[in-house]
Amino acid sequence: MENSSKKRTFCLVNILFHLLPSLFFFIQYLIVAVTGDVQVTPYDPIENITIDCGSSTDAHSLDLRPWTGDAEGRFTPVEQQHNQNKSSVIETATQLPPAADMVPYSTARLSYSQFTYSIPLVAGQKFIRLHFYPTSYPGFEDPSVKAFFSVKAGPFTLLSNFSALLQARGKLTLVKEFCVNINESQSINLTFTPTPDISDSYAFINGIEVVSMPTNLYYTPSSDEEMIPFLGQKSLYSIENNTALETMYRVNVGRSKISPRDDTGMFRTWLTDDDYLAIAKQIVLPVSESTDLTFSSIPSFSAPKDVYVTARTMGTNKTENEKHNLTWEFPVDSGFIYFVRLHFCEFQIEITQPGDRVFEIFVANLTTETLADVIVWSGGREIPVYRDYAVAIGTKENQKQQRLSIALHPSPAWRTLYSDAILNGLEIFKLSNGFDLTGPSSELIRPNNVRPVRHSRKKRLIIVIVVAPIFVFLAVSLLLFAIYRICSNKFANSSIPTPPSDLCRRFSLRDIKTATNNFDKKFIIGSGGFGDVYRGFINASSIPVAIKRLNPGSQQGVLEFRTEIEMLSKLRHQNLVSLLGYCEDNNEMILVYDYMVHGTLRDHLYNTKNPPLQWEQRLKMCIGAAHGLHYLHRGPNCTIIHRDVKTTNILLSEKWVAKVSDFGLSKTNDLSNTHVSTAVKGSFGYLDPEYYRFQKLTEKSDVYSFGVVLCEVVCARAPIDRNAEDHDQMSLAEWVQDCYNNGSLDQIIDPYLKDKINPPSLLKFGEVAVSCLASEGMKRPAMSEVVHALELALKLQGSEVNGKDENHSSDSSSVDCQVLFTSGSASVNVGR
Repeated sequence: MENSSKKRTFCLVNILFHLLPSLFFFIQYLIVAVTGDVQVTPYDPIENITIDCGSSTDAHSLDLRPWTGDAEGRFTPVEQQHNQNKSSVIETATQLPPAADMVPYSTARLSYSQFTYSIPLVAGQKFIRLHFYPTSYPGFEDPSVKAFFSVKAGPFTLLSNFSALLQARGKLTLVKEFCVNINESQSINLTFTPTPDISDSYAFINGIEVVSMPTNLYYTPSSDEEMIPFLGQKSLYSIENNTALETMYRVNVGRSKISPRDDTGMFRTWLTDDDYLAIAKQIVLPVSESTDLTFSSIPSFSAPKDVYVTARTMGTNKTENEKHNLTWEFPVDSGFIYFVRLHFCEFQIEITQPGDRVFEIFVANLTTETLADVIVWSGGREIPVYRDYAVAIGTKENQKQQRLSIALHPSPAWRTLYSDAILNGLEIFKLSNGFDLTGPSSELIRPNNVRPVRHSRKKRLIIVIVVAPIFVFLAVSLLLFAIYRICSNKFANSSIPTPPSDLCRRFSLRDIKTATNNFDKKFIIGSGGFGDVYRGFINASSIPVAIKRLNPGSQQGVLEFRTEIEMLSKLRHQNLVSLLGYCEDNNEMILVYDYMVHGTLRDHLYNTKNPPLQWEQRLKMCIGAAHGLHYLHRGPNCTIIHRDVKTTNILLSEKWVAKVSDFGLSKTNDLSNTHVSTAVKGSFGYLDPEYYRFQKLTEKSDVYSFGVVLCEVVCARAPIDRNAEDHDQMSLAEWVQDCYNNGSLDQIIDPYLKDKINPPSLLKFGEVAVSCLASEGMKRPAMSEVVHALELALKLQGSEVNGKDENHSSDSSSVDCQVLFTSGSASVNVGR
């Protein structure tokens, strides 16, 4: 009876888990139908305060926004008067601005003394915009000589020794925009102070705006997953609430200016990019004829529609495009960190699927992206998306300003029909040094804002407002019910299929805590996207094990956890890491493995203090890993595709036996199918280009990744080097192929191996590596052929392959080395 009850509950839980994705898909379908309409409701700011400085009456600007005069009312500033004859006054400009700018530019408040506006606000992130019309006002001297002052917003210094006339650079009016955070409901004080070092200096202001912005539109949420890449620093950066931002540039690439009235409710101005183009040759301006956009990746108020339906590209002249960059240059102040947001949307008819347009991005001459693909980022055509970066612009002697460049170039690492790049819009913000936006910082990298880059960075989560509450309620109710059932002691054992106890033991949480001294941080030996890895001891502290713990409370990695258990509980091979058991108690998800004394293969190749490996050692490790992958691929009923082959997933035992690990992304493929259609997953630098482009997974995808591993082994270098001076050396796989084809492979091998590899062995190793990297999967060898070729490379080095060698599987004693396989136009006979 009890077993029957458990079975019914298990079925119910399975139904719930299968039903929930369908419900969420249906909700998403409804959401897309609403957010996909370009006539979306703009952001409605909580506060939209506009002050017409120097005016005694309220007025409306031509865009119908009401402006409140500050002469006699709640926004009248308080003055710290220093001279009875030089008090704050309100004046009308001698030379009036054009009619379109009468409000707020026809009047101004001017003073030789400090004055402060106190503006009541609720907590949250705000835009502050200061409007200036630097012209002659009665009773005040030439603004080019005397109008120098500073502006503070609460604790933040926004402007210092500022001249609106000089900043306007010949334009009639000037707007300075800033972003600040108000921690709690309070009044923010905007203080204008004439520069004391200049005799009879004065401050003035024509208009002030304070507008609420959506939470974390430009700021970074507290979660580490939302931090942005810090270019050139190999770390991530957060824009915290104690930071002020100054808008340096906001550009609608490829089309005309967008006025505040046509923004998405925040009254931002988007300029045209004509003045910032550094290279105008071969640039075209496509315009979308579509009337629909789907905002499924970012909020619909991120930028106006016109930003995403226009762009600049390089055109279709492939030969010419490969010679040029699509480049913009922006003058910025030295000594600050800048936040750069690039807006993208693919709408051209020719671009329909991943891989159609792949390009590189450089920000401030730093490599930002080597395989930028808007379709992959957004999920499809006509779906806007943006990418964020932080970059430090250092100080240079006698250079108060430098140029921050944005450059796009067709990716040399990707062969595509469209050698092109695209950009729709961009925003650049200067970040405060502490509370100062005016003086360069002596230390650009502030530790509180910086975190080391994790091995796998989780994709940004976009929270969409659900418009179908009844379905949300139903989904949440079902989910809570499922969680309750799973977590209840009565049904806990039914949450996953139970593996045979002789192969995979179920540990209690108490066992795990005992093994790790209650998860003592001193026991941590590594970490990854799944969570921390601890060294522990089981069976009365007699057996060392590696214990991988999913981040507590996280819903990420649950599928990988179950996949790992189901896979490894059925697989037993001396070149696969052994799963000893698992724990799924009290919302914890933990895996227990054999402890690999020597860590990962990566730990012994580069960026390490470990002594370098001998060539024979490296060959045996490659052979062992190849045996493990061959075992996966040759299954009697199905092929198992690892999908994340890399040097950090090849572990080394006490006797230096290589073992393939981490099966959380693995997929099975029935022998009757040629491929598995699935979303692209894996690690950057190792991804099979064919899989990346067509989303069709085969065992040859593992072969390509293993080819990259072989390149790492012989060159002792990372798969991607963003800091490489020569673009041809940025992708290790591309570089190895080029050097092999021109006969210079020996010039790029690990310096430690110089003169230690027999040329025939290196040649054979190079042949198999390049064969694995063939652009078409069908031209790559099977893993069995890779094993034979590597064994021959070991023989050519002078070491006989022993069928009972510890690096080989039991089925490898009879090796037929007369196998012929082809890579491109070159055939490799591994038997000779």
